[in-house]
Amino acid sequence: MFQPNMFESHHMFDMTPKSSDNELGKLKDDDYETKSGTETTDAPSGEDEQDPNQRPNKKKRYHRHTQRQIQEMEAFFKECPHPDDKQRKELSRELALEPLQVKFWFQNKRTQMKAQHERQENSILKAENDKLRAENNRYKEALTNASCPNCGGPAALGEMSFDEQHLRIENARLREEIDRISGIAAKYVGKPISSLSQFSSHLPSRSLDLGMGSFGAQSGYVGEMYGAADLLRSITGPTESEKPMIVELAVTAMEELIRMAQAGEPLWIPSENSTELLNEEEYLRAFPRGIGPRPLGFKSESSRESAVVIMNHINLVEILMDVNQWATVFCGIISRAMTLEILSTGVAGNYNGALQVMTAEFQVPSPLVPTRENYFVRYCKQHVDGTWAVVDVSLDNLRPNPISRSRRRPSGCVIQELPNGYSKVVWVEHIEVDDRSVHNIYRSLVNSGLAFGAKRWVSILDRQCERIASSMAINIPAGDLCVITSPEGRKSMLKLAERMVISFCSGVGASTAHAWTTLSATGSDDVRVMTRKSMDDPGRPPGIVLSAATSFWIPVPPKRVFEFLSDENNRNEWDILSNGGQVQEMAHIANGRDPGNCVSLLRVNSANSSQSNMLILQESCIDSTGSYVIYAPVDISAMNLVLSGGDPDYVALLPSGFAILPDGPGLNHGGIHDVGSGGALLTVAFQILVDSIPTAKLSLGSVATVNNLIKCTVERIKAAVSCENA
Repeated sequence: MFQPNMFESHHMFDMTPKSSDNELGKLKDDDYETKSGTETTDAPSGEDEQDPNQRPNKKKRYHRHTQRQIQEMEAFFKECPHPDDKQRKELSRELALEPLQVKFWFQNKRTQMKAQHERQENSILKAENDKLRAENNRYKEALTNASCPNCGGPAALGEMSFDEQHLRIENARLREEIDRISGIAAKYVGKPISSLSQFSSHLPSRSLDLGMGSFGAQSGYVGEMYGAADLLRSITGPTESEKPMIVELAVTAMEELIRMAQAGEPLWIPSENSTELLNEEEYLRAFPRGIGPRPLGFKSESSRESAVVIMNHINLVEILMDVNQWATVFCGIISRAMTLEILSTGVAGNYNGALQVMTAEFQVPSPLVPTRENYFVRYCKQHVDGTWAVVDVSLDNLRPNPISRSRRRPSGCVIQELPNGYSKVVWVEHIEVDDRSVHNIYRSLVNSGLAFGAKRWVSILDRQCERIASSMAINIPAGDLCVITSPEGRKSMLKLAERMVISFCSGVGASTAHAWTTLSATGSDDVRVMTRKSMDDPGRPPGIVLSAATSFWIPVPPKRVFEFLSDENNRNEWDILSNGGQVQEMAHIANGRDPGNCVSLLRVNSANSSQSNMLILQESCIDSTGSYVIYAPVDISAMNLVLSGGDPDYVALLPSGFAILPDGPGLNHGGIHDVGSGGALLTVAFQILVDSIPTAKLSLGSVATVNNLIKCTVERIKAAVSCENA
């Protein structure tokens, strides 16, 4: 990803010699004056050059341009700020001016525009500086006045209010942003903002220091992952001068994608696991153009996969070109995505020729795998044979950034229409990445391509197409309805489950938008926690929400772990919150060919008769690269409204659950990758409402409770599945 260049516009700078500062100081915004033709055409003598301080004998004369002359030159300046000699002579002839008068006017105009731009940037920097100063003072005041409600002494850090804790994070982010802008200003304006240095010693680090007492010290891994600025937040759209280069790059990338999707040997070499390897030497020979050589320290990841999916080609193209639909369908691999600018909407009625500049963050559902942030252009084209292609390619060559850890060479998919609403999809992923920060237990998975490669994209697409087809189905077996009273109720329940899955996936990964804090304890897995304030969001209960997640390896096949966790009959073996009560499935909606792909409504019959029965909405899904079991407690009255076809957007959810991945590529009897053949990488994530008042204080006791809850759950799962697998 790339830091925005707030001064990057070649229109704003003139590298030719300018008139002196004293002369420029006489100009006003609406009153342009230049030296007259008589004075400006006199070349200086050698004597004048040797003695620059010599005062001229004759007073300089100034010429005031007419309103028409100014208007004509203003209009020409908008089209061409740097006219050449021929253009200046033509203007001087039309406006009855000397060529040098025209030249000086354009010089002065460029200088004026540059000064205005610098004043705007200085105003922005001053506003950011003032904001940082105010936040810093608020933070110091809060620390000074904090006291323990029990003893009256200074408050422990764990008893600090939610706002005070997050002020530390916000201060660190503002400091990074100011430092970045200051660096740009120093480079282009030549005036370093030294006044900001006084804040450096007072600002805390990015990560919260909740890891104290019995939890052990902070893990350096978190600080390493989240110490850098959030790249996606700082990216801006392309400048006018960049757009022609973007178009050219997109056209070249489209040609490369089509050849990569159709070529065989020697470009793609079959491997022993029925997969294909890209011949790097042949690739460089076949595609000499592109985004330049691989950066130092980066490695290449390339993969190709094809599948037939149950969706027509027009709908597939629409999903890929609408950033919201794209992020929804691929929520398991996209944590954030944004369209910065649409350069072309395509021809009327479809996306043929559409061109978009985008940013996205790609993830694995675990806080142990750093996300990959990309700034890229997406180009869609319908080819002569009727196939559609959508290609992405990084724009690093336009805005090089040393912080960026990955970039996309031409990647995307080719879509071919098939009968009966089906489509054939060929997907190509070609990434260059620095993945040295990946945790050891996930390294084999990432290296195999199952984490970010084409197989994962195609598998998710295939499963989601089945889910969409299921949500649109009309002829539903009566056994699937149960307590669902209508087809509308079925759609509402599926829509609610979809939001639950998206919420879980967006909150479980290592996104730079998250502020995970690691709680380490000797002899056990690290648990990462983060807090957020929930207010004015009808989809979440109001209050302080504490999220906790941990990832670990278990020597049990992933499919066996998935079957254990998704079976409601096993729930009382690991779900502490069900208090040992029996779980009954009240509704079941199948949404895929695999019986593991379904949405269920569960009722927990508590063993304690004084407790009201609890409802749980659960979605389980599995494909060839991984699986999920995601659930959330739901209010009975709200769920009754959904089951009768009501709007599910106002049902408050706090999703928890499991993401189950293979520990690396395995083999089944046919020589194909199989997620069920080795050990499993299991991520457990909880979201707990620790206080229903958003302004409440977060105590260390709440953190300890959630920490113990997640570790106890992990121990129960390990014991249960290991015993069954023995």
